[in-house]
Amino acid sequence: MSNIWKSVFCIGTGNEAASAGHTSGRIISEGEETIQLAIQSRQSSISIQIWKEYTDQIEISIINPSGVRVGPVPEILGPHRFRIGQTEILLYYGEPSPYSISQEIYIDLLPVESYLTEGIWRIVLSAGKIVTGQYEMWLPSDNVLNRGTGFLFPTDATTLTIPSSASRAISVGAYDARTFAYADFSGRGFTRLTNMVKPDLVAPGVEVMTTTVGGGYAAFTGTSFATPFVTGSAALLMEWGIVRGNDPYLYGEKVKAYLRRGAKKVPGFDEYPNEEVGYGALCTAQSIPQI
Repeated sequence: MSNIWKSVFCIGTGNEAASAGHTSGRIISEGEETIQLAIQSRQSSISIQIWKEYTDQIEISIINPSGVRVGPVPEILGPHRFRIGQTEILLYYGEPSPYSISQEIYIDLLPVESYLTEGIWRIVLSAGKIVTGQYEMWLPSDNVLNRGTGFLFPTDATTLTIPSSASRAISVGAYDARTFAYADFSGRGFTRLTNMVKPDLVAPGVEVMTTTVGGGYAAFTGTSFATPFVTGSAALLMEWGIVRGNDPYLYGEKVKAYLRRGAKKVPGFDEYPNEEVGYGALCTAQSIPQI
């Protein structure tokens, strides 16, 4: 869609950076990595995604809070089902696709009755032949997990959500315009495989006043409220260029380039672009090219 003539897509990077829903690491040949996952009471189910290079050979074990272990489960493509206590486990080793050389592995924890066994679960990665050793793990969005459910040692890098990782989109993070400080919940880059700069820039996304359903006003927080600022700025640039005849080709990646160039520095960051704020904070006035 972003390749369509005279179009610009602005997408928020999500609000997962501070949610403990992502972790990553590197495993060496014949080594072992243990990832700890806290599951709080009354958690009905949970899904875990693991991404790694398909060239790396890794087998997975799962240990419940009582210390009962299943695995290592051989890396045979397709589903594997087993049970630990009152929890059903589905482990699925995926395969590369026509569009990706990576391997996705799914783990679903499903209660036999109503809720999962609370406590510290451990996911053990046992390495065979390793080429890169890099792995990434994600949980579902924070708004579907009980408070406190998450990785014990999370990493906040590469927490931007799909589709903000799309190369031709303008990816928008959030900052607090009241203090001009980065919003720690704002999804961070860079992208996992290509190390592409994301977000492109940030805009006000904390306590933003807007209209509410049924009338009135209220304050909202999130990158969904930062993105409209950038969308409006992109529209103003396109009006200046296309409608007013200053630049009939001012759309797509050209708009992104101008917004990146016009972005202002955010206090606390010395190097740009960076994983938190990209090229800086939105400034429409500085983004209009001088002719």
